[in-house]
Amino acid sequence: MKKILGVVLSLGLIVGLAGCSSQAPAATAASTPEPIKMGRVDAAAHGTNAVAIAVVAVQGDKIVGVSLDEYQFMPADQAKGLANTEGLAAKNYKDPAQVLASKIDNNEYYSKNMKEKAGSTVAYVDNFNAIVEFCEGKTISELEGILSSTPAEKMPVDTVSGSTLADTAGYIKAVVDAAKAAK
Repeated sequence: MKKILGVVLSLGLIVGLAGCSSQAPAATAASTPEPIKMGRVDAAAHGTNAVAIAVVAVQGDKIVGVSLDEYQFMPADQAKGLANTEGLAAKNYKDPAQVLASKIDNNEYYSKNMKEKAGSTVAYVDNFNAIVEFCEGKTISELEGILSSTPAEKMPVDTVSGSTLADTAGYIKAVVDAAKAAK
């Protein structure tokens, strides 16, 4: 028993000394992630009757976050206007019966309008969420390639799963432009 204990202790000592005498592994440089930069643009993604606002977070060339909304004048008695549209800003509106309003904030009203006028079966906010999900995780160059290789009329069906908006290409272009504007 003493011999076995002696052998085990000797082996432990040898292994311990061997570990002390070897060189320590070189410290690995912790890779610092690239900073996240923000870009924002106003765009005419849906023609001349609305303004889209795209805010994009970019890390390197990769889009890591997108906020997308669109604003247009809507009936004041049916839509919730932007902050201060009933007060000071309303004095400068051409038609006081209209308010400048977010389509996202007024999803129910705007989706109903899209259904009545264009036969849409997808809520407005669901279309925008599909565009956002499509863009996030892609690089700027990937989205530019998609825009240049896909005809605008095929964009909703063939490219962005879940979006049925006719102007999907315009919204994706706004995201690309905001990503390029990131500082």
